[in-house]
Amino acid sequence: MMRSMYSAVSGLKTHQTKMDVIGNNIANVNTVAFKSSSVTFQDILYQTTSNASGANAATGVGGINAKQIGLGVTTGATNISITSAGAAETTGNPFDIRLSDQSTTNFFIVNNGSENVFTRSGSFYVDGAGNLCMTSTGYTVMGWQVDPTTGNIRKDTVSALRIMQASNLTSDPEATTMANVSGVIDKNDTDIKSDTGMTKTLTFYDNLGYAYTARFNIKSLGVDGQYSVELEKILDSEGKVFYDPATSTVALSDVFGLSATNVTLSTYDEVSNGFYLDPATGKIYSGSDNTGTELTFNAANANFTDAGGNTYTLKQVYGISDSMVAKLTATPPTAKATVTNGVLTISGDVTDYGIQFSTADGSFIGVGDRAGTSLANSVTLNMSKLGNTPTQFSDITIDFSQLRDAENGGKSTAVMESGSAEDGSTGKGKKLGALIGLSVDNSGKIFGTYDNGNTELLGQIAVAQFANASGLEKVGDNCYKTTLNSGEFDGIGVEISADGSSMTSGELEMSNVDLSTEFTQMIITQRGFQANSRIITVSDTLLEELVNLKR
Repeated sequence: MMRSMYSAVSGLKTHQTKMDVIGNNIANVNTVAFKSSSVTFQDILYQTTSNASGANAATGVGGINAKQIGLGVTTGATNISITSAGAAETTGNPFDIRLSDQSTTNFFIVNNGSENVFTRSGSFYVDGAGNLCMTSTGYTVMGWQVDPTTGNIRKDTVSALRIMQASNLTSDPEATTMANVSGVIDKNDTDIKSDTGMTKTLTFYDNLGYAYTARFNIKSLGVDGQYSVELEKILDSEGKVFYDPATSTVALSDVFGLSATNVTLSTYDEVSNGFYLDPATGKIYSGSDNTGTELTFNAANANFTDAGGNTYTLKQVYGISDSMVAKLTATPPTAKATVTNGVLTISGDVTDYGIQFSTADGSFIGVGDRAGTSLANSVTLNMSKLGNTPTQFSDITIDFSQLRDAENGGKSTAVMESGSAEDGSTGKGKKLGALIGLSVDNSGKIFGTYDNGNTELLGQIAVAQFANASGLEKVGDNCYKTTLNSGEFDGIGVEISADGSSMTSGELEMSNVDLSTEFTQMIITQRGFQANSRIITVSDTLLEELVNLKR
């Protein structure tokens, strides 16, 4: 009779233990990545009042089973439902990371200051020292660092991921090595037809990250499909002249262009108002028709005279620009003028490149010398000729192949940009970049985004896997540590994508507590506790009857 009471007491204690576990599960229903536990009961010692006996063939008596009376129940195990993942909760925080397991349960590796422990809670932030840490405890997240030699992840012993260290706050600048020109050139564009031409600028960088602006002039050569491009000057980042061909000791042809002599600078086949060009004879008259006074071209003085000794300048007759006048009147002249059949041709020495297009469809033919005997898709801006020691510039290859010659309403749309013509980023050059963003990809790699367009690898979050994840010991703070039955951590970790698992940034794993299961278990536990208490009550009644036998 006393045995029943003690059995009932053990039942009360065991059910209370189960209730404690259920209470803890429900209390952590909103704890990030919490893993619920369950209790397994087992019976305990048995009192044997009669041992079993075997059958006796001689007497024909059969065997008798042992007579045993159980002495109660105890907690056999508390099992952690660690392989069952909780639902996903979207947070939008890039450092909230959810582990998605494929075939193995994975754990983040964090360090509490004295040892590595393990967690499924991926709520992280960057602390004041630049370390990636657990939001709740401040434990540092462990992973692999970037090899400074190769720029790849070095998968050796895990260490604290200090992603905001000084070396990660900036991204190295790059010198510009490639540029391209694209768009349309319209021969009727007034800028293209002017003496100075259409001005286009190219911004580029040296290897220290300083920006420079090269000014180019593109102008018509007066022949269909033929244009020239010349470097006017280069300005520094403050707008000051860095290179001017007119004053520099470095020749323009050494920096950009090809030297050529007696090249046609411009042609004029129309005369100004007040003068008449007879198309039949090619003669020029003052007045509105060929009844006026005939003019004679004076090559030595680059002007016209009539029979009465009156002088007319080329600017008056053809309307040429002041800059072209300056070339003709310089001492010595840098250009000369000829008139053939009423067409004025001004020629002189040049340092520029010629651009040629097909007169049939306006497609690009090539850029090179004006004679068209050495044409290519690109030419070089030789910035290394201007660099200091050590040279901070790289030569820039400028690709003109994306240009075309077409009628566009008198508007040219040509644009000069740094970078290759194919993708616009190769060889573009960059300033010194400042860190403006961080992100984590599905394999746990952490990338920094910089304001110069660079994206650089800063480290990788490693994970731990165990032969028996359920054997880990809970140590509080959403963390676990290894036991003899879980398997050891090798200090290196594994890449989560090795078995197809992944990390999802901007999400957290919720608790895997199922309230419907917990409340059902609570009812069963309550009834079990109630039944055991009835055993004590009934046993007490029996004892009372026994005491009352003698009065």
